Amino acid sequence: MLLSTYGSRGDVEPVAGLAVRLRALGAEVRVCAPPDEDFAQRLAGVGVPMVPFGQSARTLTTAAPPPSSADLPRRAAELIASQFDAVITAAEGCDALVATGVLPAAAGARSVAEKLGIRSVSVTFQQLTLPSPHHPPLAYPGRPFPPEVTDNRMLWDLDAQSTNALFGEALNTNRASIGLPPVDNVRDYVIGDRPWLATDPALDPWRETPDLGVVQTGAWILPDVRRLPAELVAFLDAGTPPVYVGFGSMPMRTSQDIAQVAVEAIRAQGRRAVVTRGWADLAPTDDRDDCFVVGEVNQQALFGRMAAVVHHGGAGTTTTAARAGAPQVVVPQAADQPYWAGRVTDLGIGAAHSGPTPTTESLSAALRTALTPETRARARAVAGTIRTDGATVAAKLLLDATSR
Repeated sequence: MLLSTYGSRGDVEPVAGLAVRLRALGAEVRVCAPPDEDFAQRLAGVGVPMVPFGQSARTLTTAAPPPSSADLPRRAAELIASQFDAVITAAEGCDALVATGVLPAAAGARSVAEKLGIRSVSVTFQQLTLPSPHHPPLAYPGRPFPPEVTDNRMLWDLDAQSTNALFGEALNTNRASIGLPPVDNVRDYVIGDRPWLATDPALDPWRETPDLGVVQTGAWILPDVRRLPAELVAFLDAGTPPVYVGFGSMPMRTSQDIAQVAVEAIRAQGRRAVVTRGWADLAPTDDRDDCFVVGEVNQQALFGRMAAVVHHGGAGTTTTAARAGAPQVVVPQAADQPYWAGRVTDLGIGAAHSGPTPTTESLSAALRTALTPETRARARAVAGTIRTDGATVAAKLLLDATSR
């Protein structure tokens, strides 16, 4: 099996979860992913071989100034070309290919599977990329939808046009280079007629649509057995449960200010703080002993010991905090993160911050909601409904499909 992805940690971690389950069921697995060292270490740590391709995802994400919308077609063409080179070699002898990550990468992976004549499946880790009359699409940076258009079906038509304009030439030029015909609708080609939605049904309920046979497997969770650092454990044991702050792969371009704002808001609630550096290299500007700064850490073990979790609203972090029964404050930055913030609020398991840049006052208000006994009780109740078998479900579906 070949699993191909390109994106942030939130794109690589669930693929690692599926790879581990496939190996446990006797399959040979390889993963194509960005060449970032932390991705390679994570996959190596669970015994999954990785084939790197493209540029560093972290470098692209944290670049200053950030890439403009005008750069997207060129970057897509480079990504697809590098992926063709890597995936065609890596897919040799494989029975099936799983394509996920940013759309150009998934388009390239599915094209390679088409060229090699092997089965492929498209996977998303949030439903907002799947056309549905029940929700609008996400707009691409620099290509907002006309404000007068509010009908979801019309918006999805515009989304298809934007996708073709951004990525059609890049994809079809590379397809021609390996003898494949052009595709007319890049988005629908990537999605296919039976895509997989690898999210938890309680957190992300999918409403059936007649035009798309979505298979919701549950979230792909890689069990994390890594020990927490001894110094962190000592900090946790030395007082009441602290509040976690981390923004994952988000660049947070004013990161030092945001870290200090978050810590001050936490102190205002009489709580200690645990700050994860992440790709933004977060750190408070003082060295008081009520704050512990940590790098790569086992969130599954850590979140269960938190009074609340302040994060950006990535699908993986939202799911991990929900599983742990930890109240959440979501400070959404981009893409699907406002959706996850809304789900946290709707479920009553935390609060959504309005906008991407908190102040001490605004974050304090959100924390006051998250830290109530009612929110804690609701978070613990929802934790019991979160499925843990998503990767197993997906692995069995994939093996059953290839055996037929």
